[in-house]
Amino acid sequence: MRILQALPALYSGGVERGTVEFAADLVKRGHESWVVSKGGPMAEQLRGQGSRHVYMPIHRKSPASFGQILPMRKLILDLKPDIVHVRSRMPAWIIFLALKTIPRNQHPAVVSTFHGMYSVTPYSAIMTRADHMIAVSRCVQEYVLKNYQVPPDRLTVIQRGVDIDAFRQRELPPQWLERWFRQYPQLAGKRIIMMPGRISRWKGQLDFLAMMARLVQARPDCHGVIAGGAEPGKEHFLEELERARDRLGLTERVSFLGQRNDMTNLYLLADVVCHMSTKPEPFGRTVTEALASGTPVVAYNRGGAAETLEACFPRGLVPPDDIDAFTGVVARLLDAPKPTIEIPYRFRLEAQTEASLNVYENLLNQRSGKSR
Repeated sequence: MRILQALPALYSGGVERGTVEFAADLVKRGHESWVVSKGGPMAEQLRGQGSRHVYMPIHRKSPASFGQILPMRKLILDLKPDIVHVRSRMPAWIIFLALKTIPRNQHPAVVSTFHGMYSVTPYSAIMTRADHMIAVSRCVQEYVLKNYQVPPDRLTVIQRGVDIDAFRQRELPPQWLERWFRQYPQLAGKRIIMMPGRISRWKGQLDFLAMMARLVQARPDCHGVIAGGAEPGKEHFLEELERARDRLGLTERVSFLGQRNDMTNLYLLADVVCHMSTKPEPFGRTVTEALASGTPVVAYNRGGAAETLEACFPRGLVPPDDIDAFTGVVARLLDAPKPTIEIPYRFRLEAQTEASLNVYENLLNQRSGKSR
């Protein structure tokens, strides 16, 4: 099949990483993989793994983006994809408006993925116009069925998969370790408690600092690290976090690492990974990646992150917003032998690819049946 994925850009984040990994798996299986976006640092990785990238500024939530309707129309007519897979709302609007000008018999099958619990508006409803929809977790599935009038048989739950071997089947490179401790000498001999994720208020970094303030009173051997960068316009929140760290007496106990490109190493290095989003997260990719590395995760019991922990590591679930309970679970895990964590097949990249291909093939079979 010739598959065209559409998303705003290829900078960082779970949707972007998932798109690139999925594209690479499509190529390995002999399919032709294309991605259209504004581009970004991950576009080079995408091309290096055998996919083709088309630059198109389809990222802005503004009327200016509708200037991309005609270029998108040309791309679809020239490329003739079997499947167009839309992963965001503005690209979906551009694609559906482009398809209005193309004869029906030249339309590709369109699949949309609800990567989040979008606001219930006509703008978001464009995602329901696809021939078939995918939800990244059961909580997203329930949200879509509750808020949109869509037949349940047009919506499939496909968990975001990770390449397990990329996270687990290796040792930490000695050169990387040497550089790491040269850059962060204060972490030598410490138990590392890590919170991955971009700097954003709802991601829960303030809760993480409150938890670390409690933890280090009983466990001075611990050091917290926050791995993630501040998006443009969110720098003020990073400054607020730094002030909160100092106010809690954690200046020498918590380090901000910024945006990283070595997360596979950091997951292996950490003793415990924390997920403390203050509202239900659709999936929580960092939870799956950390567990795939064999590192225990502690998370609030809500949203897609809880679904992953229920299946892989239920010991890590904590009542939402209970920082004292969270601290206690982290402390108990530090004192316990490192657990053996099994990742069910549905959370693996190959399962995601196979389930998505099954959706694609069913759509194309339905079309060929109708054409006869």
